[in-house]
Amino acid sequence: MISGILQFEFLQNAFLTGIIIGAIAPLVGVFVVVRRMSMISDALSHVALAGIAFSLLLQKSFLSLAGLNPLYMGMAFSVGGSLFIEKLRGVYKHYQELAIPIIMSGGMGLSVIFISIADGFNTDLYGYLFGSVSAVSRTDLYVILAVGIVVVLTLTLLYKELFLLSFDEEHAKASGIPYKAIHFIFIVMVALVIAASMKIIGILLVSSLMTLPVAASLRFAKGFKQMIVFSILFGEVSVVGGLFLSYNLDLAPGGTIVIIAVLILILSILFDKWKNR
Repeated sequence: MISGILQFEFLQNAFLTGIIIGAIAPLVGVFVVVRRMSMISDALSHVALAGIAFSLLLQKSFLSLAGLNPLYMGMAFSVGGSLFIEKLRGVYKHYQELAIPIIMSGGMGLSVIFISIADGFNTDLYGYLFGSVSAVSRTDLYVILAVGIVVVLTLTLLYKELFLLSFDEEHAKASGIPYKAIHFIFIVMVALVIAASMKIIGILLVSSLMTLPVAASLRFAKGFKQMIVFSILFGEVSVVGGLFLSYNLDLAPGGTIVIIAVLILILSILFDKWKNR
């Protein structure tokens, strides 16, 4: 694959995109896991799928929209889903966790409707579902790079506030932190990361890269910053290893990336048990 990366632009796009996603997905995933919001990634990925299906339907129905990049519509739907989750959390104040399955169900329902109107699956949609190395264009790389920069800058600027909200929300509210605005920014950021990751990982598997490296890092880390470092490290190993395996074995990259992440998690659990003995 190394010689291929030097020769072919699509492999360069896929590899560089994977490097970016391997860092930002676990980085955001640390805060998602600590705040016990792991299911939100599944909900927003299903909403992103609706956006992708809708974009492909528009391309099929209107020739003037044939050049529309489905990534943009997936991002728009994902961000819209995050806004609806926040709205529903306000409606169900005592049952806020209901917002996530409601949005997940709605996203999946819309996906099925758009796919059925478009007369079933096509090659493009299959690539978005399970990931595709060849589907990543140079434009996608630039968009994902922009998302990565925004995520890193946002987490750097709001690190203290997000840290406090993650571990002691009541104290954060009492301290005068604008928690509603910060939570809103955070959930939109999660939506962007999910939409950006779907080209490589696949919509149905993207939540795995946000949670599995974090779960593995919990067995090693002795502090929150260490957990971030280990999560990014495990995420990068999963993505790079998965891309190499998928290229050499002609497999969907999303599946190989997730399997490597699962193996890292299993090894971390076994190592932790051996260390305790």
